[in-house]
Amino acid sequence: MIVFVPAGIFLLALVVGMLHDRRRLRNGFYLVFALFFALVGVMLKAGQKHPALAAGIAAGLLLLALLSALVLAWFLVRNGLTMVRKEGRSPANLLSLLAGLGMIGLGAMLVASLVTGSRALGTVTVVAVLVVGYVSFLFTCFLLYALLYGWFKPRGRIDFVVVLGSGLIRNKVPPLLASRLDKGRRVYESQVAAGGSPMMLTSGGQGPDEDRPEGQAMAEYLVEAGVPADRIVQETQSRTTEENLAFSGALMRDVDPGYRCVVVTNNYHAFRAALMARKTGINGQVVGSRTARYFWPSAIIREFAAVFMQHKVVNFGMCALLALMGSLTGLA
Repeated sequence: MIVFVPAGIFLLALVVGMLHDRRRLRNGFYLVFALFFALVGVMLKAGQKHPALAAGIAAGLLLLALLSALVLAWFLVRNGLTMVRKEGRSPANLLSLLAGLGMIGLGAMLVASLVTGSRALGTVTVVAVLVVGYVSFLFTCFLLYALLYGWFKPRGRIDFVVVLGSGLIRNKVPPLLASRLDKGRRVYESQVAAGGSPMMLTSGGQGPDEDRPEGQAMAEYLVEAGVPADRIVQETQSRTTEENLAFSGALMRDVDPGYRCVVVTNNYHAFRAALMARKTGINGQVVGSRTARYFWPSAIIREFAAVFMQHKVVNFGMCALLALMGSLTGLA
């Protein structure tokens, strides 16, 4: 059983980390390392008794990884084309398409370097594989833990249900924002049914193309849906998610310094919002409402890119170090 000790250590770190605060990116690293060492342990255990079986598992995993990469590249390209058709050609909507084309390009570069034997192309390929491998590892940690984070639901007393704005369209609440408001209303109603008396807090300022603050339009939507107007607080000054959380936190502390809250956003945005909630001192967890499936891949890539850039000094430093290592390997 000693082969499973590393997996157990990282699993314990994950459990302790989540009990202390689920809103930490490091928990994603614990999760991925726990899964990796559990898989290594299974292979080592199988290899001790059945070497051929272990070799077969390793070969199968390698083949599965290659097929998964091909399927993922195809899926991202197809999803990217769907995004462009339904949402337009904004840079954010092109992310899944660019990611899929990038995977195809890297695969073509790898094949070309093996076929031609070019030293220069081989060096470039090694650098690209190392950098992409690092970014892919970070993305895997982010994605898997974001899915795990979204699986847990807040429990106990809730004083505020905070719904984050996402912009009005033609001065009306669009479907994306409506899904957040409907989710927030359900959380509010479940608390009332359990004997609680929470407040709802709608957070969003007024954009340059809007005739009223988003928080006001969100409150009107909730009133029409049956939420009493005297149970809604409006935050109408924020322009970004971080301001949504900071300004909402100040309002909640003014009412009750010991408040507990639930923050509602879309599911693809929930984990990054949770990271920001921790940073801004919000006492509460984040839950996500459903998002159209075609929208999710580009959205989660955008969320990861934002988190990546929040730690850009470390991440670009690691990419530069890996690029240098790859270049030296090619010159050796």
